[in-house]
Amino acid sequence: MPELAVIGIAFAVTFLAELPDKSMFASLVLGTRYRPSWVWAGAATAFAVQMGIAVSAGQLLTLLPHKVLAWIVAGLFLAAGGYLLVTSFRPVTRESVDEAGQSGDGASFLRVAGTAFAVIFLAEWGDVTQIAAANLGARYNPVLVFAGATLGLWAAAAIAVNIGAKSLSLLPAAWINRICGGILLALGGYAVFAAVS
Repeated sequence: MPELAVIGIAFAVTFLAELPDKSMFASLVLGTRYRPSWVWAGAATAFAVQMGIAVSAGQLLTLLPHKVLAWIVAGLFLAAGGYLLVTSFRPVTRESVDEAGQSGDGASFLRVAGTAFAVIFLAEWGDVTQIAAANLGARYNPVLVFAGATLGLWAAAAIAVNIGAKSLSLLPAAWINRICGGILLALGGYAVFAAVS
């Protein structure tokens, strides 16, 4: 298969699979609270590391203890959803709404990027995009698969963080937090169900 075709297939598969994914949603939520470029930097780094692991390990990723990872991911989503719901009922001043789209409570670049990295890195373990990249990496040149898959995930994350930042001008931050918190709790409930079954 031609090199560009391998990159294109890896890009398309990971981009489309990531659009409805929990990591995309996590990027969107973080994009409402912090500077989108800072969130994207952390998410992009996590995606690159995860794709490096996926294409390097190939079929070995299927041997990871998925139950343990499922419980960790479920706990993270339930905790994040609960936090967003609780904090959405705090009084919000106009200055804090303006600041939320810019720096998120005065957080530094390293703190924001580190948070985005940790959330995305943990959420991507055993994800369909990681498994797809591992399978493609076992069949085709892993460097080409890595390039295409990473670019696909970076594009999805860029869309998510920019939607998150722009949504503050359309909806009040409290309602965005309530909607996002509800969805995160639903994802956490689904992750618990998946871990149990």
